[in-house]
Amino acid sequence: MPWFYYVGRLVVRMLLLLLTRWRVKGRENVPSQGSLLVVANHLNLADPPLLAVSLGRKAIFMAKEELFRFRLSGYFIHGFGAFPVHRGQLDRKALRQAGQVLGEGLALVMFPEATRSKSAQLQPAFSGSALIALRSGVPILPIGITGTERIKGVAWLLHRPEITVNIGHPFHLPPASSKLTKVELTKLTDYMMGRIAELLPPEYRGDYAEQGN
Repeated sequence: MPWFYYVGRLVVRMLLLLLTRWRVKGRENVPSQGSLLVVANHLNLADPPLLAVSLGRKAIFMAKEELFRFRLSGYFIHGFGAFPVHRGQLDRKALRQAGQVLGEGLALVMFPEATRSKSAQLQPAFSGSALIALRSGVPILPIGITGTERIKGVAWLLHRPEITVNIGHPFHLPPASSKLTKVELTKLTDYMMGRIAELLPPEYRGDYAEQGN
């Protein structure tokens, strides 16, 4: 990874300590090595760098393709170890790249909702992360993020918002049939999102409130 990854992590950590009340719960649940699929809810553009400094190990991010269209932002996103995915379609190139990352024993971070939640509540998730988990057979690490939705404008700088990264226990998806159907994949996606919902306060659970109970 380029120099920016290491410098950027240091800068992000300093900003979080200075400008927010940042805490990480369950860091001991993060395997120190080996293939790992990390899935989290998405509230703010700050979430990827937040996770980069909260996990305690190097991670590669799958990010929406739109973020890579501008040279400067694309450089920084690449610098944090990210690669693009086209939302709303079967992006075979991104799936292959995800498989390669996991095949090399690295941690891959995905936001199953594929976009930031404007309400801070969980939205219906795309099935790509569940499909990748099934194909690779790697453990899934669920994470619930709260507080980053308050990072907007300039007023938040005066209040040091409380930001929590709640890391759950790794798990595997239940076994799927040899001929995976769309209905079955949706159920597995819901199961995965339920594990994220469990790590969030009730007001954040949104479409997965029942799974989080």
